[in-house]
Amino acid sequence: MIFTLLFLLLPLLPQAQQKGKVEVIQSAVIDSLVSLSRQPALNKTEGYRIQVFMESGNQAVSHAQETIANFEASYPGLPAYLSFGQPYYRVRVGNFRTRLEAESQLRFIIISYPKAFVIKETIEPPALYPPSNNNPEP
Repeated sequence: MIFTLLFLLLPLLPQAQQKGKVEVIQSAVIDSLVSLSRQPALNKTEGYRIQVFMESGNQAVSHAQETIANFEASYPGLPAYLSFGQPYYRVRVGNFRTRLEAESQLRFIIISYPKAFVIKETIEPPALYPPSNNNPEP
C-alpha cells in the first residue's frame, strides 16, 4: 500500500519543487514614499533649547505643568516642551538654530528662572521666512 501511494505521488514531486515567480505592479509614488519614510524626519534638526525646570517625585508632573503655564504667560512667543527622562521631568523652551540665539534669549529668561541653562537638543526649527501677506501662495 505504501509503495502504491509513493508510486502515484512520485510524478507530482517535480511540480512541487518548482519555484513560482511573483510580479508586483505598483505606482512609483509608493517607492518614493517608502524612501521618504526611511529618511530622518524632515522637520526636525539639531539645535538648542533652554531648560527652565527639572524635578522628580510625586508632584513633578503638576509642577512642570504649572511651570509651562507660567512660562507661556510670561513669554508667549516661545514654545515650552515637557519631557521625561527617568527619574526627572523637564521643561525646555524654544527652538533655537544656534547656541548664540539660545544664549541671547537666556539673558532674559534667567531673571525669572535662575537655574535655566542652554542644552543641545533635536528641535522643530521655526520657518526662516514666514509667509508674507503681500504675496499669496498659488
